[in-house]
Amino acid sequence: MNIIKHFFNSRFWTLILKEINQILPNRSLITILVISPIIYLLIYGCALNPDVRNLKLGIVDYAQTYQSRELISAFIENDIFTPKLYSLSDHELGEQVREGKMTAGLVIYSDFSRQFAEEEFAEVQVFIDGVDANTVGIAKGYISQIIQQYNYQLIGYQDSILIKPKTVFLYNPGLISSWFFVPGVMGLVYTLVSSLVSASTVIREKEQKTLEQLLMTPAEAWEILLAKIVPLFVLLIGNITLALVIVRVIFHIPFRGNLLLFYLLSVLYIFVGMGIGIMLATISHTQTQAFLTSFFINIPMVQLSGAIAPVESMPALMRHLSLFDPLTHYIVIVRGIMLRGVGLEVLWQNALALLCFAVVILSISINKFRRQLI
Repeated sequence: MNIIKHFFNSRFWTLILKEINQILPNRSLITILVISPIIYLLIYGCALNPDVRNLKLGIVDYAQTYQSRELISAFIENDIFTPKLYSLSDHELGEQVREGKMTAGLVIYSDFSRQFAEEEFAEVQVFIDGVDANTVGIAKGYISQIIQQYNYQLIGYQDSILIKPKTVFLYNPGLISSWFFVPGVMGLVYTLVSSLVSASTVIREKEQKTLEQLLMTPAEAWEILLAKIVPLFVLLIGNITLALVIVRVIFHIPFRGNLLLFYLLSVLYIFVGMGIGIMLATISHTQTQAFLTSFFINIPMVQLSGAIAPVESMPALMRHLSLFDPLTHYIVIVRGIMLRGVGLEVLWQNALALLCFAVVILSISINKFRRQLI
């Protein structure tokens, strides 16, 4: 009890109360925190519809015959499907699709050539990750065209069918586009809100000439900065909860993973966004300047992340650059937890990358801020 009483009587708590009293009457700030997530999720969730290329294809060929190899060639001789895995097991292929490492899978059964010889339907199975409904629709159309063309090459006329694909849609059987776009927009919203709001609160001190007054108080530099971060952090956690409510109530998107893990990794990404915001505040003199400067950071982050268009559709250079974008890793995490129900056993690399980004960006921005206070 003495510790709690000491905390509420400390300089740090007084600084936090000061920040809360400045934030709550600020209508523009509250609008950014509450209204903008709703608008972004509704607009982007209903309107986005990009093209796709370079879909990652896993292949299981039990037949190992001339006809099966010809069918595989028909799939991979264009820029729609890119072979990433040749497996001996359809179970392994299914796991690769579940973990998000493959977009689609082709399974050719051992009796493929015998069915040809006996002029029966030669059935093949196609797995497609249904998380991205737009990709699934396009992929299904291409698969139908590829198999139709292959049938024509085999028998010489268009209307006969020897191969009959059996397609299974995973994780989004209804092929609802919002199930793919909305989790990406959640990352986009957190990026914009956390960076702009944190930049705004720091720069406000500069514009109102109160930063110098803070420097004259007996508070340490870390207390001043942490007091600014804590109220915003609590508000941004509320922002995450608001987004989840919209996702469930309006878009009816399932949540199949661990909620606690989702919050923990979202907190990591919030730290990334706040680090960007503090950095913007240290290099800007006004809120307008910080807002304009943010375009040079936030827009490239969003475009490279896969929030709007699949990363696989981008040129090779852009795909490699996306690995250095923290939002890319966060969106993989959000879609993996919400839609596929996977955990750290699959997402640990993305979580580790996010942790590294949070530590590096926050360290640099806090360092620059402390230098301004000295």
